[in-house]
Amino acid sequence: MRTHKDLDAWKISMTLVKEVYLLTSGFPKEEMYGLTSQIRRSAVSVPSNIAEGAARNSLKEFIQFLYIALGSLAELETQLIIANDLNYTSNQDILEKIDTTGKIVSGLIRHLKAKI
Repeated sequence: MRTHKDLDAWKISMTLVKEVYLLTSGFPKEEMYGLTSQIRRSAVSVPSNIAEGAARNSLKEFIQFLYIALGSLAELETQLIIANDLNYTSNQDILEKIDTTGKIVSGLIRHLKAKI
């Protein structure tokens, strides 16, 4: 039986989480409970919602959780742009990975919608 761990969307979002943690480890210490925490929570939310949706009993619920994951990606992107504007990081590579992850999640949504 296949699980969320078999999904490319989950795998790439888990890689994104690791990269976000590495990136934010260099942020100013005064941001630990501010922007750093928000960025990390947004990143963790993506694979978490994919996993939770995959565990649901219906495709419609799974799709809803995938949309929540897309929302978390948009939130993450916004927060990283803010971090860039504050000169905490230069993160063009990670922004591209967020875009790629969004495309993979969107593709999964389209695939699942075709099954309904």
